[in-house]
Parts: sequence; structure tokens; C-alpha cells
Amino acid sequence: MGEFRTGVRLGVDVGKARIGVARCDPLGTLATPVETVARDAAGSADVLRIVAIANEQNAIEIVVGLPLSLSGSNTASTDDAVAFAQRLAGAAGRPVRLVDERLSTVTAHSALRDTGRSQKRSRKIIDQVAAVIILQHAIDTEKSTSEPPGTWVETTPES
Repeated sequence: MGEFRTGVRLGVDVGKARIGVARCDPLGTLATPVETVARDAAGSADVLRIVAIANEQNAIEIVVGLPLSLSGSNTASTDDAVAFAQRLAGAAGRPVRLVDERLSTVTAHSALRDTGRSQKRSRKIIDQVAAVIILQHAIDTEKSTSEPPGTWVETTPES
């Protein structure tokens, strides 16, 4: 087993309309929200914005949430997140990992509800909160196991 790799990481929660982005400090103590990026189904503005954030933050890697079903099987959202992560890996210039994110959005909604925020008032930040939960889980897992969590994303050749 190795030690915890120091360095800023980005966490990404891929949704159909929005993508939440979070970051952690170099020691992996705490994940915090950064931005909500609009999904760009017709182009690559979303990928380019996340790459820009990774460059601004000097991130060593990007952790993308993998939305599996509760039984662990793939869904349409799983396929979408994998395809997005592959596009991101092709443009990021740094490692991209997929990490199981079952229930991250449900947990984010619950956390915001506990603070008194309505679902309507939370819409603009829910994706960031989900990204925080994904990233915090990833860094906590790495600290407890001394192994990077999830799986590396292989880039796919552009067609």
C-alpha cells in the first residue's frame, strides 16, 4: 500500500442539464463546491470549462461520479457519465477516474433539506453539493485504503 497522494483534485457530478464541480485542498482534508457548468450536448464547452477549472486549480486528477443503479448495474446515466469522462480524459491532460456515486444526489438533497433549503432554491447548487460528496468519498477512501479509488478512464480515439 502507498501513501495518500497529495494534490488538489476535482470532483465532477455529471447530470443531463448541469455538471457540478468541486475541489479539495492539496492534503485532501475537505472537498468544497466550485461551480455548476451547463451541459453542452451539441459541443464541448462543458468539457473545456472543466479543463479550464482543473488548470486554474492545478488539479492532479479529476474524479467523475459513476451513477450505478442500487444493484450495481449500468443505467443510461452510467453510460452518459462514462462517455463524458472519456471525452474529459481526452482533453484534460491529467488522469480522470470514475468513482461509484450511488445515492450522492439523494444525499445532497437530504443535506440541503436539513439546512432548510427548498428543492427549488437548491436547484442551482445541488450538482455542486453532489460533486462535493463524490470527491469527499473518493479522498476518504484513498486515505483509508492508501489506494486511489475507482477506475482510470481510458480515452477513446476521436472519430
